[in-house]
Amino acid sequence: MTSTLDPVRLVEGLRAQTAAFARAVAGQAPEAPVPTCPGWSLRTLVGHLGEEHRWAAELVRTGQPLPAPDPARADPGPSAGWADWLHEGAEDLIHAVRNAGPDAPVHTFLGPRPAAFCLRRMVSDTCVHHYDAAAATGTAFDLPDDLAADSVSETLDLLTTPALAAARPDLARLPGHGQRIGLRPRTAEGWVITRAPEAPRWERGPVEADVVVSGSTPDLLLVLSRRLPATDDRVTVTGDHALLHHWLAHTAL
Repeated sequence: MTSTLDPVRLVEGLRAQTAAFARAVAGQAPEAPVPTCPGWSLRTLVGHLGEEHRWAAELVRTGQPLPAPDPARADPGPSAGWADWLHEGAEDLIHAVRNAGPDAPVHTFLGPRPAAFCLRRMVSDTCVHHYDAAAATGTAFDLPDDLAADSVSETLDLLTTPALAAARPDLARLPGHGQRIGLRPRTAEGWVITRAPEAPRWERGPVEADVVVSGSTPDLLLVLSRRLPATDDRVTVTGDHALLHHWLAHTAL
């Protein structure tokens, strides 16, 4: 689970995507629905992201496991202060990782991991939630290819980690008989997921698979994170559509 990006770039990415998220929700009605997060309002989404950053910071500071915050109970305060509150949460995490060091051991929901794991996880989640906010408010969504690519890899790392499968029963349905799912970006090497009998695995390289999703790297991330339907005209699917549907139906994070 090593990032293709160094901690400096992850810090830049967290700051930029948090700021973009804050711009997307600025001036919007707090109770407006978020279609990509059914049952959530903008207030819930903002509260979730800000509390998640603070929770990750506390994980790094203490090195001990902590229960994940409940999105329904997160309180981001008045909407006029959301931008500052979000910025403070991201900076809290950045400072915690810097003070501890990116290799400091942290007890996470997947067991012991280096502090940089928490930073990378929050960058990936912030990228996806930036899209949630942008889609809900009709604002522009912009995600650099390098952040999108690392977020794809980070998501696949999670989905193919046995420790997560033990906690998420749906993931037990991902092993198979060698079926291959490919993600083919326009400007870089792709990803190939193999549904091996013992556990799914993935690798980067040329994409030859039973079903292939082609599109921009950010759009591939959105398909993988179940934000963009595979039927959307921003992506192209060739091959066994049922295989892709099965994977997406059992990979909610």
